[in-house]
Amino acid sequence: MTLADLPTATLSEHAGVRYLHLDSIWVQGAMRLAKPQAIELEYVQRMMAWMLWRPTAELNEGHAVQLGLGAGAITRFCHKVLKMRTTAVELNPTVIHANRLWFRLPADDARLRVVQADAGRWVRETAHRHTAQVLCVDLYDHEAAAPVLDDVAFYAACRDVLDEGGLMSVNLFGRHASFARSAAHVAAAFGLDQVWQLRPTKEGNTVLVAARGVTVPGRDELTARAAHIEHQYGLPARKWLRMVKPLAL
Repeated sequence: MTLADLPTATLSEHAGVRYLHLDSIWVQGAMRLAKPQAIELEYVQRMMAWMLWRPTAELNEGHAVQLGLGAGAITRFCHKVLKMRTTAVELNPTVIHANRLWFRLPADDARLRVVQADAGRWVRETAHRHTAQVLCVDLYDHEAAAPVLDDVAFYAACRDVLDEGGLMSVNLFGRHASFARSAAHVAAAFGLDQVWQLRPTKEGNTVLVAARGVTVPGRDELTARAAHIEHQYGLPARKWLRMVKPLAL
C-alpha cells in the first residue's frame, strides 16, 4: 500500500468526546475535550498497565515509544503527564495532521518526536535497539479486524527495541479468532514467563504486557504501586491488578 492509498483521518464528536476515524465507523481513538491529557477509552487506559511492572521511583524515567498514534492519548499522556521522552511512529500522515489539528498533540520538542514511518521497518532499524523502556503497540487499519503487524519476527524486533527491564503493551482482540495466534507470537518472542494478559473489555480488546527480563514483585508491592498510580495519575490501576494474570496458551 502506498501513502496515496491510505485512508483519510476524519472525526466525529458526541457528548463532549472527539473521536478519530479512518474513513469508516470504527473508532481509532478518542479525547474528552474538557480533559485532553486524560485517557478516555478503557482499552487505552489498560495499555498503561505496564506501569504496574515498573518501580514507582522509575515511572517517569526513560523513553516511551508508541507504534500507531491513534488519537494521541498515550503519546500525550507519556509526554505531558509522565513527562517522559516520547516517540510516536505513525505511517499515515493524515493521522499525524489530525492529531496536531484536532487532538491537542503539541509540536515536537526536546522530549517529543512524532515520526511518519512504517512501524515494522522502524523497529528493525539498528539505531533503535535497546533505546526504549516502554513500547505501546496499537496497529490497526481502517477495518480494525486484526493487527496489521503481527508475526513473531515483528514482536522479536519490538523486544530488541526495549532495553533490559523494558515493557511492551499491545492491544489485541481477545474474542477474535486472531487472538490465540497473536498471543502465541508475543510469547515466542518474549518467553511465556514474561507475558501477562488483562481481561477483555466489553468491546473485546485484550491488552497483553510483555517484558524483557522483569521480575514481578510480591502482591504487597504491586498493591502499593497500583495505589500510587491511581492517586498520582488517576488511572484505575487497582482494577488492573484484579484482572491481570500470566498468559496461558
